[in-house]
Amino acid sequence: MPSTPSLAQLRARIAALEGLGREAVGGVLPFGLPAVDAALPGGGVSLGGLHEIQPLTRAVEPALGFAVVWLGRLAVHHARPVLWVTTGGEPYAPALAALGLPPARLLVARPTGRAQLLWAMETALQCPGLAGVAGEVRDLDLTAARRLQLAARASGVTGLMINTGDGTNNAVSRWRVGPAASAGAGVGSWRWRLRLVRCRGRGAGEDEWLVEWNDATRGLRLAALAADLRRMVAAGQGRDLDVSA
Repeated sequence: MPSTPSLAQLRARIAALEGLGREAVGGVLPFGLPAVDAALPGGGVSLGGLHEIQPLTRAVEPALGFAVVWLGRLAVHHARPVLWVTTGGEPYAPALAALGLPPARLLVARPTGRAQLLWAMETALQCPGLAGVAGEVRDLDLTAARRLQLAARASGVTGLMINTGDGTNNAVSRWRVGPAASAGAGVGSWRWRLRLVRCRGRGAGEDEWLVEWNDATRGLRLAALAADLRRMVAAGQGRDLDVSA
């Protein structure tokens, strides 16, 4: 009797069928968090694809902070610069460095409108000299998302959309990121509620983690599981944490 394939083997088969295997896309980049990486096909986020980051609450800053961490890992992994496309203000270099993105590796494009922003992202994603491209968008239509995904896939450059509008199904993965209170009194390390909404190659279902920035290791670490947060709220602890979104 043939053996029943494991969950990891099934995920690998699905990823291969969708063109998301290591050879098809150019590998994966682990976050360095075993609990998170284990939930991703291949043990990390796919390189050479388009990924979507959405705010979990009205606050967009946590999503931007998580994107900075991701860009920093890309810049270090490839030893190449990354590009931030924004119609807003100039990124604050000390804050970028504090989250692992060397300012010397960062290029910034300042388009004047939506059409120029999408053009800049698509053009940059076609440049193999970049490690990654991040852009702040809202309500990206299907055609525009498809063009960005194809550009990323063809060049092997990873694209990050910080999307404050409705999600798109063209992204390889979709993450929703929200704020979380620091562990102690006063100003602590960056801490995020990180929710994986969808990811090609892993099937349906969502996962959620509480993660924080570790200044000592210059990387992420797991603070607590979402289930632990809900138990805390049920026990009357952590009332400042919103776990209902």
